[in-house]
Order: sequence, then structure tokens, then C-alpha cells
Amino acid sequence: MMDQASKRNKGDRPFYQPKENIPTSAEIVNNARQSIGRSELQAVQTKRPYTPRDGRRSLFGPASTRNPDTRPPSAFSLTSRHFDGVDSRPASGTKLSPLPHTPRLPTEPDVEVLLPPKPPTDPNKATRKVPRARVIHSNSVDGSSPDSLGINKSGSLTDLSGSSRQTDGNTTDSTRRTHSGPKDRTPIPKEERGEGDGKEMPPRAPSQASVRSPPRSASSREVESRVSSGGTNRTSSAGSTGRAGSAGKRDAEESQEETMFYTQNIAPRLEELALLGKKREGDKLCECADNLYKLLQKENLLGKSCKQRSTILKSVFKLLDLEEPKVLLRVARLILSFRVSGNNLLNVCKLVFKVSRNEKNDPEFLRGNILELLSKTLSCTDHTSSCEALIYCVGAIKFLTGNTTIVKQLVKENCIEGLGQLLDGINKTNRENGKVNEQLGHILVQLTATLRNLADANSSRDKFLSCHIVEGLCTVVDMYALDGDLMLNISRIFSKITLHTDCCTVLADQPSSYKSFINLLNKHLQKSDMVVRVCFVLGNITAKNDEARVRLYQENKAFDVLLSVLKLYLEMDIKAQGKEEKSEEGERGNKLNKREDVMIKVVRVIANLSINETVGPLIASNAQCIDLLLSILEYKEISASEELVLNTVATINNLSYYSVKTSMITQHQMRVIEALLKLVLANNMEGMIESSRVFGNLTRQKAVRDFLVQHKVDQMMVTMLDSGNREVVYISCGVLINFMVDEEKRSALKKEGGVKKLIEVLRDFGRSDWELASLVCQILWNYSGKITSTNACFGEQEAQDLLDLLIEYTDQDSALDSSFKDEETDEEMKKYYYETWREFYPVAEQLLHRLETHQSDFEPLENPGAP
Repeated sequence: MMDQASKRNKGDRPFYQPKENIPTSAEIVNNARQSIGRSELQAVQTKRPYTPRDGRRSLFGPASTRNPDTRPPSAFSLTSRHFDGVDSRPASGTKLSPLPHTPRLPTEPDVEVLLPPKPPTDPNKATRKVPRARVIHSNSVDGSSPDSLGINKSGSLTDLSGSSRQTDGNTTDSTRRTHSGPKDRTPIPKEERGEGDGKEMPPRAPSQASVRSPPRSASSREVESRVSSGGTNRTSSAGSTGRAGSAGKRDAEESQEETMFYTQNIAPRLEELALLGKKREGDKLCECADNLYKLLQKENLLGKSCKQRSTILKSVFKLLDLEEPKVLLRVARLILSFRVSGNNLLNVCKLVFKVSRNEKNDPEFLRGNILELLSKTLSCTDHTSSCEALIYCVGAIKFLTGNTTIVKQLVKENCIEGLGQLLDGINKTNRENGKVNEQLGHILVQLTATLRNLADANSSRDKFLSCHIVEGLCTVVDMYALDGDLMLNISRIFSKITLHTDCCTVLADQPSSYKSFINLLNKHLQKSDMVVRVCFVLGNITAKNDEARVRLYQENKAFDVLLSVLKLYLEMDIKAQGKEEKSEEGERGNKLNKREDVMIKVVRVIANLSINETVGPLIASNAQCIDLLLSILEYKEISASEELVLNTVATINNLSYYSVKTSMITQHQMRVIEALLKLVLANNMEGMIESSRVFGNLTRQKAVRDFLVQHKVDQMMVTMLDSGNREVVYISCGVLINFMVDEEKRSALKKEGGVKKLIEVLRDFGRSDWELASLVCQILWNYSGKITSTNACFGEQEAQDLLDLLIEYTDQDSALDSSFKDEETDEEMKKYYYETWREFYPVAEQLLHRLETHQSDFEPLENPGAP
């Protein structure tokens, strides 16, 4: 009897009474509550801000804040005359003094002489094209008679009066334009000299005036001259003549071979290009240009080392007046392959930029290796001396990255590496100068816009990391914080790449990243497009990195700035509500989304920060923060602003976990509960689930439990036990544990069929989720606190079902064999099942002992003391 009484008393002892060497149920419940709370401390997720592609391909776009007077234009005219004769000026850049020139006018009235104007004082200045010098004799039919021109035997030009005029090197040859460049200074073909047809022309000095012949292209005259003479007018890459006569015999032999190769292979193709260009036969011209490129590439004649570089380029330049994009790109490929510089590099980049502006031309960029040449230009071009050329080069690539097929090809052609080198070079220059360069900022705008598009490629992330582009962009943020265009592009890049943990880690490790982002929010507070992305990036960084949460919160005034952003956009949304209700639905949705999107991202950052056990209590004690969060719940309807409301509830849930004395959640718990009840009654399942998470923390207070029971929240929790969703059932059990603490609330569980539903949950989920099984046992333990009879407390059938389950579950072999029946269960999962079962066992064992102790066939008397 004593043993039975002792056993009964042992089974009847309070839940909180300690038990030797075994964790008490109170400790288990407390740990379970903490685990419930901790399980709710989760990072909040959200969608990346949507950025529609701008179909208009322009250099800076209509929304740019840059000064139009200081930035390069998107539209311009470009023809062959804009290209210079390749390296025609002295390498030293020394200006030449003008030569004296005083032409004598003829005195005969029947002679008309059109002479060029006086040469300019500065020969380096470009001059307007003027007509060739013409000499027309009144007695001549076609002006071709040598006598009518007054050419004497000495080579002097005479007028009809017999006076002679000596010519010198300054006299302009009639076969070329006045003040012409090197591309017009070509030998006169044999046909013009009268060779081959039996006619003889009097000898003349190179500078003598001659009869004007029918117009011929400079390229055709040059080619004919070279083919007929078997020689070339070789120029080096610097524009000087061929190697000096003192060069060795080997060099002379090589030059002879090169001359022969040019005459037999290159010159005919240049002639064919010129002919096809005149006929404007685009397809044949493209084929000819491709063949010429392949020939030059095969013979390793591309680049600056080719001695015929200048001659070839001058012929190619003449094709730039054609308008067919496919032809222009072939020409651009040839020009870029010779690694031109200066004005020619600028113009060829403009040419490619012009073609790339029309997306219909995109397929042409996939032919040949024009993308490879553009990528190489990024890393081979000096950004200080060729700044404008790089602006158009990167701008063209930016347009092309709007095409997903081209994006993949650019990644293969090491475009990201080239952009990374250019980015590093610009940052280095700015650091050395101690200030930022506005023109380099124009390059960076195009560069970052290009990286923004390349960031979408699957293989780009690894290259972003290996090329240290994240670090380079952080440096740009520090230097160009006031540049709105540039900062918007960078925020878009970060919003894409921080979707990946490795990029988040790199960005979070940057020493100045947190300060820079907070600075951007402070300086560009009104620019919602930038603010929403910066906050999205901060949310990504703090989602998984606990150290990042601490560093961001500890950054000077960081949390105050976040609250100021939330406050501003909430006030803007409230003020605009009346106006928006009168506007069209579509327009209202667009306006509303921008403000809400900012609030969603800021609230998410606060939710992620509150996960840290040091930062969380501090945020929970911030009165302004809690007031803003509750204002959102009170002002917004979940039907219209679901994501914002749910994120706000999740944030309040994280903060409600910290039961510190200074918690504003605790001090305003009734206001919190009233706001959450609105969501529970809104017939929104996700809203009910998120609200229930908060109830699981706040129902630790009796006042809250009483208020919720008045609004029948306990019945809602029982109803949610029927859900097949494990998470929903888990949350309901967490709330019901706290409700069962109060004796007067226990009877409702049985009335609503809660006991039977809990047993079904134990049967359905027990073997696969011992944590949930433990919660069910804790609810039933609290519920049976005043038990006198097992059958009376639980019901006869329910009591028997519960006993059978507990007997089975407390047997280790039986319980775990069922958990491990899946052959695919790995060792780690088996270890997890075993550890959670060990946590389940003490609670289940004590509940089983209580049921067995009070199991009896006799029903207790209602009034045992009555007669």
C-alpha cells in the first residue's frame, strides 16, 4: 500500500517539481518554448525589386541627372571624312611652320584659273575642302593640250603672255585636293601619264600643275600604281617611311617579300573592296572584307606591326560612307584589329555604338569576332587619353547586353575581365589624383550598366568574384556617392548578385560597405528606385550573416536612418491615399507599389537584425520602431498589401521573443494583439499563421490569454489542428500549451474535440517529427493537471488510444525502427531522429505514468462528501 501510495504521489507531483538526474518536464517545456521562439526567429524573404528593361538604347537615358553639356552625345553624324590618315602627323606632334606662298594670277582674259586660298597660319587646323585648281583655255576643247597650259621645257607653268612661274614644293598638284592629306597623295597612274597608248607627256616635277583628269578614287589609283610599278609606298606604324637603307640585308630581303605579298594578295582585295563599295554590293563586300581579314590574320599582319597598316586602313576608311550595318561592322572589325588610337579609335567606337543602337542589328554582332575585339579594347585602351572612345565602346556593349544570346557570348569572350581591368584602372587613377574625374564617371555609368546586365548570366558570378568587381564597385560607391546615375546602377548590380551567399559574404566583409550604404540612403532619401535596392541588399546581407547584423546595427546612426526611411515612405503613402483612390486602378497600383516596396525592404532589414540576440532586445526596446510597425498593421489591409503586412507581423514576432523589461512589445501588447486579431479575422491563412506565431510568444502573459479567449482564438487554434500542414499544426500546438496553463480554459479543449485531434496529430506526425510529438504531450500534460480519472479527463476511447501510442513511442526500438524504416535515411538524419526522440521521451514517459496511475474502471463521484 505504501509503495502504491508512493508511486501515486510520485505520479501526481506538480509538473514543476524537480526530479533527480532527469530533466524535469518544466525544463523540457521551457526549452521547448525557447525552441518554439527560436524557430520563429527567421530571416524574412522578399522579391528582388523589378526593373523593366529600357527599350530605348541611349547613352545615358532620359532620366539621367548628368549635365548634357559635359557628357558625350548619343546622336552624331559619322562619315569617312571623320577618320584621319593613319598616324599621318609627326610622332613628336611638333607643328610645322607655314611655307610662303604667293600665287601669280594670269593676265589673259580668256584664261580662268581657280587657285586654292592662302594656306592657314596653322597647318594642323582642318581646312574646308576646296575645288582643285583648274586652268581652262578658251581655244581648247577639253583643256587637255599641254601647250594650252603653258608648260615649258623647264617644267615651269607659263601664262599666255609668256611669263614663266616657277613651281616649288608648295604648289598643289592638280591631281589632288588643295591641302589634302596623305590619303590623296598618290602617284598618277600610267593611264593619266599617257603610258601604254603611244602618247608621250612632257616630263614635269612632282609639284607641277596638270590637266584635271576624270575623277578616280584614291584607292584605285594607289592600287593601280602599286601593281604596275611592283613597288609600295611603305610606311611604318608611326607613319614614317620604310626601314633606312642602312638596315641589314636580311631586313631588305624581308621588305621585298612583304612588298611582293602585298602586291599579289592584299592589293587586289583592296581594289575589289573599292569597286564593290562603289557598286554598293553589300553581301559581296562583306565576303570580300571577311576574306581580307582572314588573310591578314593568317599572315599575322594585324595589329600595329604591319608595315602596310596605314595603306590598308586608308582604303578601308573609304567604305565608311556606306550605310549597311553589316558592312560597317566588317569595316569596324578591320579597323579595331589594327589597334588604332586617338581620333580613329574614337570614331570607330562611335561607329560600333551607332550600329548597336538598333536592336535589329544585334545578329550581325554574332558574326565574326567583333565582340572579342570590343572586349580586348576595354583592357588595351588607356582610359585617361581615350576616355571618350571608351564611353562609346562600353556604351555599345551595354546595348548589346540587352540580348541574352550576346550576353553569353560576351562572357565567353572575357568581357567581364575587361570591364574589371577598366574599373580597377579608373579607381587607381582617382586615388592617385585624390579626387574623382567627371569624364571617367561617364565611363563608369556605361560600365556599371553593362555589369548590371551581365550579372544575369549563369556563369558571371564566379567571374565577378575572381575579378574582384564587388570590391571595385564598393570603391566607386565611396568616391561617387553623389552621382545618382552611377549609384543606381551599382545598387542594381548588388541587388542581383547578393541573391547568392558567396557574393553576400564578400560584400559584407568590405570594411566600408555598411557606412557607404547608410550614406547612400541618407543622401538619396527621396529616390525610391535607389533606396529600395539598397535596403534589399542590406536585407540580403543580414539574412544569413549574424556578424553582418551586428556590424550594421553598430554603424553610426544606421538604425536611425533606416527608421527615417520607413517613416518617410509611410507618411508619403498615407498622404497620397486620398488622391490615389480617385485615380485609375492601374496608375494607383504602380504608385502604391513603389512606396510599399521601400517599406517592405526596410521592414525586412529590421526583421533580420532582430534575429541577433544582442541586437534584438535593443530593437524591441525602441519605441519609434515598434510604433511604426504597429502603424503599418493598423493602417494597411492584408487584402491590398499582403507582403508588407506579413513581413511586419514576422518582424513583430521576432521582437516579441525577447521578454526584456524594456520591451515595447510587452508594454504595448494589447495594441499588438488588437492589430493581429484583425488579420486573424480577415480569412487569410498566411495572416493567421503569422499572427499565431506572435500569439505563441505573447500568451505567456495571462492578460493576453484572457483577451484572446474572449475572441475565441483558442477555438481557432483547435480548428487549425485539422490542417494537414505540419507547420500550421506546430504553431497551433505552441499556442495551446500556454492556454492550458489556466485551469478555467482547459475544458474548452475537450469540448471542441481538441483531445481527439491532438491524439491524431501524435499518430500522424509522431514518428517523423518527435519535436511536434513532444509539443502534443506537453499540451496534454498541462491539460490533465487536475486529473482524477484518465477516462473522465480524456474520454474512454481517447485515453486507450493515447496509452497505446505512448507505450509504443516510449519503446526505443519500436519508435526508432519505424523512423529508420526508409532505407535512404542517411546517418546524419538517423542521428537527428535519435536526439529528438531523447528529448521527447521524458515528457511522454511522465504523461504515460500519469495515465496509468489514474486509469480505473470506476468513475469519480461528483460530490464525494454528500450523504
